[in-house]
Amino acid sequence: MSASVTSAAGNSLLLHVCCGPCSIMPVQRLQEAGYAVTAWFMNPNIQPLSEYFRRREAAGECAERLGIPILYEDAPWDIVAWLRQVAGRDLPPERCRWCCTSRMEATYAAARALGFAYFSSSLLYSRYQPHDAIAAAGFRLCGLDVPAVLPQAHPASAPDAATAQTAGPCFVYRDFRTDWQAGIDISRAWGVYRQPYCGCVYSEAERYHKKWQRLLTSEGRA
Repeated sequence: MSASVTSAAGNSLLLHVCCGPCSIMPVQRLQEAGYAVTAWFMNPNIQPLSEYFRRREAAGECAERLGIPILYEDAPWDIVAWLRQVAGRDLPPERCRWCCTSRMEATYAAARALGFAYFSSSLLYSRYQPHDAIAAAGFRLCGLDVPAVLPQAHPASAPDAATAQTAGPCFVYRDFRTDWQAGIDISRAWGVYRQPYCGCVYSEAERYHKKWQRLLTSEGRA
C-alpha cells in the first residue's frame, strides 16, 4: 500500500471505493451513522491504464472534498493477470460477480491487516453492479448469515464495535442505491471526472456496442 495505517478505533471503517462519484453518498451516509471512514482505492479491473489514472485522481479529489483519508493499492493493477483470471468467465453476469466479489475479498483482507473494525464498498451504490452478490460476499467474509431479503433502508447490520474488534473486520451493509441521483448531482456540481463505462475493456466494448453495430450496418449498406 502507498500508506501504512493502523486504525484501532471502534468505529473505524475501510471503504473500498470504485471511483470518486460513487464514493460520495456512501461516505456521507456512513459518516452520518457515526463511522470514521477511510477510503481505499483498489481496482485492477479499470482499463486501460490511462482510465485508471483518471479515476484514481477523481477518487482522491472526492476524498479531499469529503475530508477523509484515502489509501491507494496500485500494485494489483496488471491487465495481463486480470484478463487471465477472468478467462472462462468473461461474459456477464459471471464476470461482474467475480470482479466485484474479488474486490470485496481484497477489502476484507486489507481491513483486517490494517486493524479496521468495519469494511464496506461503494460498489453498493451502483445500480449497474450485482448488488446481491456484493452484499452476500461481505456478509460471508465476516461470518454473518446472508439475509433472505436484503434490507431496503440503511440498517446497522453489523455487530457492535467490541464484537467486531475481537472477531475481525465486520461488514456494514447499506443499500446506497437510494441515493443514486443525489450522488450524480453532487459529482456534477463538483466537476469531478465521471466515467462512461464500468471499468474493464469488456465493459467498454459493451458500452459502445450499439454504436459499433450501427457502423457495421452502415458499411454493409455502402
